[in-house]
Amino acid sequence: MKKPLSRSQCVVLTLLWASICALVFTTAARIDGPLIVSILISGALVFITVIRSVKSWKNR
Repeated sequence: MKKPLSRSQCVVLTLLWASICALVFTTAARIDGPLIVSILISGALVFITVIRSVKSWKNR
């Protein structure tokens, strides 16, 4: 298994995801279904990685 993310990496990854989401929502001409689905999928990819890393910290 790969080495888990550090706490600072998790924070930076989450902040970058949130800033990109904010940028997309503020510049989008329309907020429609495909946009919402893509934001949810990207959030799932980011937060699954972060949650796995947090769980591995607790197992140490």
